[in-house]
Amino acid sequence: MNAPAELNPRADYREQKAQRIASWTEALRALGHGRKSTYRIEQALKDLAQLTDHTLKLLWPQALQQRGAALLAVGGYGRAELFPHSDVDVLILLPDDCDPAADALLRETLEGFIGQCWDAGLELGSSVRTLTECLSESAKDVTIQTALLESRRITGSTTLCAALRQSLDQAMQPQAFFTAKILEMRQRHVKHENTPYSLEPHVKESPGGLRDLHTVRWVARAAGLGHNWNDFHASGLLTDLEAKRLRQNEASLSLIRWMLHALTKRREDRLVFDLQHQVAAHLGLIAQVDEQRQARAASEALMRTYYWAAKAVTQLSEILLLNLESRLEGLDSQAVAVEPINERFNNRAGLLDIANDALYFMHPSAILETFLVYQTTSGVKGFSARTLRALYNARPIMDAQFRSQPEHRALFLDILRAPQGITHAMRLMNQTSVLGRYLWPFRRVVGQMQHDLFHVYTVDQHILMVLRNVRRFFIPEHAHEYPFCSQLAAGWDKPELLYIAALFHDIGKGRGGDHSVIGKAEVRRFAKSHGLSKEDADLVVFLVGEHLTMSHVAQKQDLSDPEVIQAFAKRVRNERWLRGLYLLTVADIRGTSPKVWNAWKGKLLEDLYRYTVRALGGGMPDPEAMVEQRKREAIQELALHALPARAHEPLWKTLDVGYFMRHDASDIAWHTRQLSRALAQAQQDHNEVGVIVRARLSALGEGLEVMVYSPDQPDLFARICGFFDQADLSILDAKVHTTSNGYALDTFQVVTGVEDVHHRELINGIETGLAHTLSEPGELPQARTGRVSRRVKSFPITPRVTLQPDEKAQRWLLTLSASDRPGLLYRIASVLAKHRINLNQARIATLGERVEDTLVVDGAALQHNRSQLELETELLQALRA
Repeated sequence: MNAPAELNPRADYREQKAQRIASWTEALRALGHGRKSTYRIEQALKDLAQLTDHTLKLLWPQALQQRGAALLAVGGYGRAELFPHSDVDVLILLPDDCDPAADALLRETLEGFIGQCWDAGLELGSSVRTLTECLSESAKDVTIQTALLESRRITGSTTLCAALRQSLDQAMQPQAFFTAKILEMRQRHVKHENTPYSLEPHVKESPGGLRDLHTVRWVARAAGLGHNWNDFHASGLLTDLEAKRLRQNEASLSLIRWMLHALTKRREDRLVFDLQHQVAAHLGLIAQVDEQRQARAASEALMRTYYWAAKAVTQLSEILLLNLESRLEGLDSQAVAVEPINERFNNRAGLLDIANDALYFMHPSAILETFLVYQTTSGVKGFSARTLRALYNARPIMDAQFRSQPEHRALFLDILRAPQGITHAMRLMNQTSVLGRYLWPFRRVVGQMQHDLFHVYTVDQHILMVLRNVRRFFIPEHAHEYPFCSQLAAGWDKPELLYIAALFHDIGKGRGGDHSVIGKAEVRRFAKSHGLSKEDADLVVFLVGEHLTMSHVAQKQDLSDPEVIQAFAKRVRNERWLRGLYLLTVADIRGTSPKVWNAWKGKLLEDLYRYTVRALGGGMPDPEAMVEQRKREAIQELALHALPARAHEPLWKTLDVGYFMRHDASDIAWHTRQLSRALAQAQQDHNEVGVIVRARLSALGEGLEVMVYSPDQPDLFARICGFFDQADLSILDAKVHTTSNGYALDTFQVVTGVEDVHHRELINGIETGLAHTLSEPGELPQARTGRVSRRVKSFPITPRVTLQPDEKAQRWLLTLSASDRPGLLYRIASVLAKHRINLNQARIATLGERVEDTLVVDGAALQHNRSQLELETELLQALRA
């Protein structure tokens, strides 16, 4: 492939730059994403820098040349690299006898030069300093010191530039500079969530991004070890293989960043959802998959490429920075006290160090032993550069034969059975690529995107997060987080079985088909090859295969229905399997996204667990006995509030068994207290009861519980939803009842998206505002509109509506799934009201930005195919709106 043709140097800079960007972009696109294009990106970056150099030389005033000034490129431009829309950072270096503040002609010349640059299309980031000012300011500001470290003369006084370089080198304190840059890097990593696996990574600033490579270059250059990877190799800082891998991965990241700039025509360094497919298409990744899955598979391929590059950068950067730190502090083998751990490993200043560089090739079992020793040795906080480098170089020997060795399988189980350090060990195994090479199916999910609206981690990171959550259930220091889970874990005899289930529960993702089925097959093979007993193998296979079941039943089915509990109990078989499934389910939901878990989901899961334990013990719920028990408990609670002995009767006479089955005694007592006085007064006055709305803080400690008692009407649910929608309140759960005297008694669990809300004011607003809305009904208001998130736009969900009748076709289960958006539930309720569909129960499940609602409904329109089809069509339209 030929490089872009030489262009007229006298043409307008903007035009030349645009032509070269287009020419290089097309050339890189023609090559696709591979070794050739990654090396060619270096030429593209240099070409833009050379074009910019040439333009600046043409614009450089003769007057500044005569004054002995110089023009220097700094920052990234100083490295002779320029991305399509990066700033052109320059330093105008003046001799100490020049003072623009006192010299009007000099000041005018400088302003004229900078103005001409902008007029020519150069997006200049300029500074003007004398030699002394450069030295003074760099001594106080490490950012300025870093920019000057990479300065490069473009034109002007060679002598002045040489003097600056000599003075900077003399003033440099490599160890202090190293410390400052490491602290700066840590702050940057914290800002970007300390992971290279962000779903929308910043190609430059995220951990494993280009800035990490810049940091290595800066500190190595400050230490006098050279200017580039070849120099660092020659100085012994890195091996030939490491230099090659660093250059390849830097080029991969640079290629992605180039495409981001070229596609957006601005300085865009974030690989956001909207752009992932476009960048993938420009890199030729789209041609590797079938048409039906092009967009998704292409972006998955791109992100996997990015994640693997970022992971390699993270690994190699850590090795180099540890080596540099040792050199700068003089920590050679003679200077550090070495504490032998065993014949293979030493504790070197708190870092696990191998005793022999060839250890892993001589004794491959030492690879896994490394992590076991790390877990079990007090005082060891990490790995030395020597150990990390040896693990990196030992990757080729971790092959099928390595994985099949009984000794290695035993070591892996020992790691999972260790009393401490399991989470850290697994994370280190993933960071060093050992986990994916030992558990080969795990390697397939490293860097695997999850194209949904609730996972915020890649599959491998989600798996490790779930493993961490399970592990915390067994650690006393974390018992306060989820006390019930910790209580159940305390009686669990083999924690490693839950860790294995966590490792395999999503390992089948990205292969097509049901990942639970694939995961079952993989964990069954693992159990057999690692010698697990049949009892233990059956358990982990069950947990992996059914890891979504408990969440589905708890959030989508009626837990007050004995048949639901009986069917679930039959599926889990025994209390041990139920306990394991409960712990894995809680850990899984918590590891999905910080936004997905809430107290209401926790209550549903705990209720399902307790009901199922009772069923497994032979105590299937007797509806009549359960109702009588709840009534007795409610009456006891009412007595504590000094309610007259028979005050509950007017309300309870209007309620059926279903109400008492679906509400606990506390809720029944609360409803009765709020309504009994109004009902008694209305009965005495022979009047109708108006609308009564009451709200209280949820017993779960999260959100509010709202009770509505109102004369029933076809659009009541829609009006309630409309009010909550306008008040920016989200409904988590709705229990809807119609009393025998024609009143609706509805209970809602709601949460607000507003932080630092004053609950007393919110409760008063709901009680007065909702009562007013329902007392004076008019036309249904328009649904609230709002911006749809970029994530929803990038990962649209095909709306689905399903209607299934019960055995007598009297009630129907309406299931809806769609991307979440403002006003969605209100639109659904409005359609139901239009068709006079009555709501009996609603279970609202929001998973990140995905909605999965389950409604129990009835109505005449459901008895006819034509009207049913119209209803489903309008619901689909509402989900798409």
